[in-house]
Amino acid sequence: MTITIEDVRETAQLARLELSDEELHKLTRELDAILGYMQQLAGVNVDGVEPTTHAVPLELALRDDLLGPHLDVELALADAPRRRDDFFEVPKIIETGAGTLAGGEGGLQ
Repeated sequence: MTITIEDVRETAQLARLELSDEELHKLTRELDAILGYMQQLAGVNVDGVEPTTHAVPLELALRDDLLGPHLDVELALADAPRRRDDFFEVPKIIETGAGTLAGGEGGLQ
């Protein structure tokens, strides 16, 4: 499989990235090379190799997820410019369909 410039252009559009022609060509070459390396790795025999997440043994020092001190809802929302019930009210930033991504004419939603 090869990465085409159209693949990169479509991915950039989905990620809302504006790329110059030079950037499109460069990324196409780089992503195609990465895909080639992945295909090489897919051919490596890993029978009997234990799956790992790190190259060296690692102990994760995670704390318990305990409820600690927190603000009361009324205190947290006391200075909110706008609120709806127990929530902050903020401008709508994503429209459905062919609308805009930020702001929009709908005001606060």
